Amino acid sequence: MLSPAEDSAFRDIRRDFHAHPELKFEEFRTSEKIYSFLREWGCDEITRGLGGTGIVGVLHGRLGAVTSKSIGIRADMDALPLTEKNEFEHVSRYSGKMHACGHDGHLTILLAAGKKLAEERNFSGKLNLIFQPGEEGGAGGKAMIDDGLFAKHPCSEIYALHNWPGLSEGTFGFKSCALMASSNQFDITITGKGGHAAMPQLCVDPIFIGTQLCQAIYGITSRMVKPIDSAVISISRIKAGDSPNIIGNDIFLSGTVRTFSYEALDLIEKKIKHLSTQICSAFGAKADVCFLRQYPPTINDEEITAHAVSVAEKLFGKRKVLTDIEPTMGAEDFSFMLQKVPGTYFFLGNGDISGNHRGQGHGLGPCTLHNATYDFNDNLIGIGAKFWNELVMTRLGHDESSD
Repeated sequence: MLSPAEDSAFRDIRRDFHAHPELKFEEFRTSEKIYSFLREWGCDEITRGLGGTGIVGVLHGRLGAVTSKSIGIRADMDALPLTEKNEFEHVSRYSGKMHACGHDGHLTILLAAGKKLAEERNFSGKLNLIFQPGEEGGAGGKAMIDDGLFAKHPCSEIYALHNWPGLSEGTFGFKSCALMASSNQFDITITGKGGHAAMPQLCVDPIFIGTQLCQAIYGITSRMVKPIDSAVISISRIKAGDSPNIIGNDIFLSGTVRTFSYEALDLIEKKIKHLSTQICSAFGAKADVCFLRQYPPTINDEEITAHAVSVAEKLFGKRKVLTDIEPTMGAEDFSFMLQKVPGTYFFLGNGDISGNHRGQGHGLGPCTLHNATYDFNDNLIGIGAKFWNELVMTRLGHDESSD
């Protein structure tokens, strides 16, 4: 799809984004650059400022009768608060900021596809190129929706990809149901009665009670959730006490819950609250529980996924397409968009984690996501753009009445 000159140009664009990373909701330079490209290529509509720094470019097709059918393709664009340890030419210019998850590559793939589609317009209906801020813990997808994304730019179906280290270069990984888990946080404060460590009988020891509660919470997944429902509970923070000879008044516990189903999530939230209240009450303490649902599970539409699979197999052959890839307990805020519009989210192999594509100047560490020596594989730009182009031609290549 991309000529050698175009491929080289978009590699330079990707590396420029990599060298100038911006954190969630601070993607001002990134958004401005995207806007400049979309305007230069003749987008029919451009909406700026959705969800803060989000931007949407709209292309109207020229093929056949006007139709109300439209699709959306989303790319995330924020970086991570991480200091890069690579030394190649396009290394991050900013300490404490790095594109360590490949969002620079995702948005470049969409730009490359958008340029070609803007030139050819060989489709019917409407295409929405969605560039989203704040994916890394900011729920930027929800922010764009709350700011009127789908009211201003209705979509019949929606798509997104994520590069995936460890999956061979250019291999597509699809799943027609839940691909990524929900992400949720709980905070528990147990208040007891402090005193002298030599006289525990005069105290209500929150540390002792907290340890009982930790064990009980870990028992939820093994003894209360159905074995076929994957779920992970991790208690990752415990804070208590100031001195070895003083029993303090309280203890703070915090952790995360990840599930693929809402049923398992509902059960776990209910049990954490119930166990906290009952165990603390049994020992004469009080529990204050806050359960925060952050990202929903990323659940793909079966029919839309099948369409995407057929496009990938047509372009790259069945050997390059996995139709039942193993899901991950990581979370993704594209899930908010999938709650509103049927669509699919899939992986595109970034290559072996040894990261041979990085060339000279990398930091010798593994090329894995959220790692200081990661770098996006530029060979994916042409592959991903070719896929998006063919997907649009397939899904919008005829009048919707023939669907």
